[in-house]
Amino acid sequence: MANRHLLLALLLSSALAHGESGEPRADQDGFTTPLEQLQFNPGLDQREFERSTFDAINVYDPLESWNRRVYHFNYRFDEWVFVPVIHGYRYVTPHFVRSGVSNFFSNLGDVPNLLNSLLQFKGQRSLEITGRLLLNTTLGVVGLWDPASKMGLPKQNEDFGQTLGFYGVPDGPYLMLPLFGPSNVRDTGGLVVDFAADYQINFLNVPETSSDHPEITLLRAVDKRYTTNFRYGQTNSPFEYEKIRYVYTEARKLQIAE
Repeated sequence: MANRHLLLALLLSSALAHGESGEPRADQDGFTTPLEQLQFNPGLDQREFERSTFDAINVYDPLESWNRRVYHFNYRFDEWVFVPVIHGYRYVTPHFVRSGVSNFFSNLGDVPNLLNSLLQFKGQRSLEITGRLLLNTTLGVVGLWDPASKMGLPKQNEDFGQTLGFYGVPDGPYLMLPLFGPSNVRDTGGLVVDFAADYQINFLNVPETSSDHPEITLLRAVDKRYTTNFRYGQTNSPFEYEKIRYVYTEARKLQIAE
């Protein structure tokens, strides 16, 4: 009996999938079996495919010759200096120390985040960042812990480049900055403003103290690279420069629009 019911259900579903005329019923988009109509070139490898899609990922880059030199410098610096330093940092410091350092500098970064949220009239986000600063600076012992995230206040990222984009300032030519990586003219100017604001506000007296103790700035740079997952060469593509350029440009558009 069970087999008979199963056979009946299969016949009914087959009938529903076909119209009264017996022809396959089209999907809502008008196709019946669209994948069967696709034709693949078995001789087309990844590099040929990437080369054929350059037009689709084109970005305004009049300084490409210079940018490529900087990209190669960053690539080698990352390979020969930054990554080995990070491996050593991870080897000599326990996880809870690295976590505390990251939380501390992340808490400092919430100051320009709050400033830029206010400039963009993001009321809800400004309240969340304010709550993070208060909780992490007090309960989190100047930011060494991150109780705010556990209380439902996730980390937000706002910078002056986004603020300029919010007010309609165009991004301008693409730039690859030494050590800092991908950027553009607008975001580079915003980066300068964020550094200046960070020093002027002087939260917890860290920026001013850093001028007398460069090891703090060095630790902050190491932590920044440690918490950034991207590694040069990880795309395993000869067109990584174009990919980075395109992804950065599109990601900034999304960040400004949110």
